[in-house]
Amino acid sequence: MPDIIAEIRLPTEELRNDIPFFTKTLGMRMDSIYPADDPTVAVFSGYGIRLRIEKGAPEPTGTLRILTDAPDSFADGARELIAPNGTRIEIDVRHPPLVMPETQHAFVVRRLADQAPWVIGRAGMHYRDLIPDRLGGSIIASHIRIPDGGPVPDMVHYHTVGFQLIFCYRGWVDLVYEDQGEPFRLHAGNCVIQPPEIRHRVLYASDNIEVIEIGVPAEHVTTIEHDMALPNGPANPDREFQGQKFVHHRAEEATWQPFRVPGFTARDTTIAQNTRNVAGVQVVKPDGNAGWSSHNADILFTFVMDGTMVLHGEGKEPYKLEPGDAFVIPPGMKTKYAEASEDLELLEVSLPGVFETT
Repeated sequence: MPDIIAEIRLPTEELRNDIPFFTKTLGMRMDSIYPADDPTVAVFSGYGIRLRIEKGAPEPTGTLRILTDAPDSFADGARELIAPNGTRIEIDVRHPPLVMPETQHAFVVRRLADQAPWVIGRAGMHYRDLIPDRLGGSIIASHIRIPDGGPVPDMVHYHTVGFQLIFCYRGWVDLVYEDQGEPFRLHAGNCVIQPPEIRHRVLYASDNIEVIEIGVPAEHVTTIEHDMALPNGPANPDREFQGQKFVHHRAEEATWQPFRVPGFTARDTTIAQNTRNVAGVQVVKPDGNAGWSSHNADILFTFVMDGTMVLHGEGKEPYKLEPGDAFVIPPGMKTKYAEASEDLELLEVSLPGVFETT
């Protein structure tokens, strides 16, 4: 393959004014300049790009973003500069800290029968938003499906998140994770958490695979990892990723115990323990008659996987819920899970993992 170089062209009116700015202020290297007697073109390189500054070029001036781990020591600490040719320079943090928005509490009911739109997202997967207002940006809950099974056009990637859950609702999917050994199959009823920035890849999916994905916060960056191949060696199940351990919860290995609300039983996924109480995930079934209750969790999200129930909320009209429906109960609000069918099965996700129920 021939050697290929790409350049970004930017206009200027007087090249001699741009040379000291791009070389001294921004610290870029000048690679070429011509003609010698009255230069009109100069090429600068640095930070992974090449800039061609050309007198009379027809393009607009544009914006150049420079990301650094030490922005205060770059360009005398300036965060915004204007080059002599008019190009806007933004200096920002290369790895900004994860910002967790304050939760805007609300009572939310999202029903599949309301026909919320499915949209095409990453790797051709269909997404359905389960919390439309996302509680002020604090959480995103998605119902994801892939109608046609087979190889998934995914790449090794990671997410800058505080918490992320993948619960297999229908079908199965083959996954591989950094430091977790060989690829494995995630079956319906099972789940994984993806600790912050763990590299992973979706490999293969069954026909009509459906998963519930929870992400905190709602807006988070997905980064493609070009330099890692998975699997990457023997499993290291004790490794922590920013304080969280990878969890592959298998329903057949779980034990059932009384749920926080009388009248129900639950299987815990050990996610609260392995995230240091960042979040908890339980699968819930009826086991008697339930009464009114309230909680003090910051976020309490529930997805109806099977069966039916009626959700009563203080000051609200009752909601008859079916598979595919979801709801969020804000802290302090009294609710009751009534008329539960024998086959009712709920997925409950809480932040934090352990909280009080009254």
